[in-house]
Amino acid sequence: GEPVQIAMSLDIASISSISESDMDYTATIYLRQHWTDPRLVFHGNQSFTLDARLVELLWVPDTYIVESKRSFLHEVTVGNRLIRLFSNGTILYALRITTTVACNMDLSKYPMDTQTCRLQLESWGYDENDVTFTWLRGNDSVQGMEKLRLSQYTVERYYTLVSKSQQETGSYPRLILQFELRRNVLYFILETYIPSTLLVMLSWVSFWITLDSVPARTCIGVTTVLSMTTLMIGSRSSLSKTNCFIKAIDVYLGICFSFVFGALVEYAVAHYSSSQKCAAKAPPEGPASELAKEMEEVNITNILNSSIASYKRKISFTSIEISSDNINCSDLTMKTHEKIKFVLRNKMHRIISYFTIQNPSNVDHYSKLLFPLLFMLVNVLYWAYYLYF
Repeated sequence: GEPVQIAMSLDIASISSISESDMDYTATIYLRQHWTDPRLVFHGNQSFTLDARLVELLWVPDTYIVESKRSFLHEVTVGNRLIRLFSNGTILYALRITTTVACNMDLSKYPMDTQTCRLQLESWGYDENDVTFTWLRGNDSVQGMEKLRLSQYTVERYYTLVSKSQQETGSYPRLILQFELRRNVLYFILETYIPSTLLVMLSWVSFWITLDSVPARTCIGVTTVLSMTTLMIGSRSSLSKTNCFIKAIDVYLGICFSFVFGALVEYAVAHYSSSQKCAAKAPPEGPASELAKEMEEVNITNILNSSIASYKRKISFTSIEISSDNINCSDLTMKTHEKIKFVLRNKMHRIISYFTIQNPSNVDHYSKLLFPLLFMLVNVLYWAYYLYF
């Protein structure tokens, strides 16, 4: 005859855990199924409850939970099943089930993500020619979602759907409960975002310390780098099985680590430039310095005598005969490879002088402004992207 119409309703008792590592959630539900069996019609207007052991003598739907990893029916103190029979042959069959269902999660915006999970009910052996599934009262067929209190999530909204599952053996009816979970980001702000931001600000303290204080500036730089490394390892340890995802929190920690490491490199560059400048200003020591001193002590009379002797030399241009045959123009011009060497040498000197820091103290002066401004700009772009896009 006509397919049996089965109306269902759900009561979500609890969602005990939502695992990002295993990508599933565990829920305890009360599943209630209603259908009419004409063979069980009796006279009267009353209804009565049957013993749960009579289930073996009745026809019941073969409903199962799609994508369920583990499920069990509660047996304490007896099997948590309810059978209620009405005079028109309608049967109410209720079960208390705890199930772990797979939920594919996109963790690219973790911990500012919103996950969509499903609870799907489908007939195992009876196709749509035998049974049809409907929700008892539409969206109101699901109870308990508003009362759920989860540790990391807040239920944004939920809705019910009626669908079909096309298999090789036929088309089977399916009911879908779809709900959206928004993660509470306040915990992660207090645990990760604020400490990492404070570490970046701590690395800027070194800009106000003089270049001569090598132990102080080195200690600040190394300490902040190691602390950022510890934060990054701690944030990934809770999601050890999902390290293939590049999450939003990983991006922020990577930004903070780059700024901390950049502050340490900035001091290395400034200190090296300062030492090079001091070395250039210092007088040379050793045999070269003694030779320079001896050259400076040359008597002025020797210089005058040599100058007078050079002026006494006379060049008679009239006795020199210049012949065009004796002039070799190739000796008077610069060769091509010599020109290339000369041009390259000049270019290299210009490039080196361009990147040479003339005043190392200006590096700290500019860093005091550039590092905070750049960090604020990156933060604005980061939060705007992950919160609104």
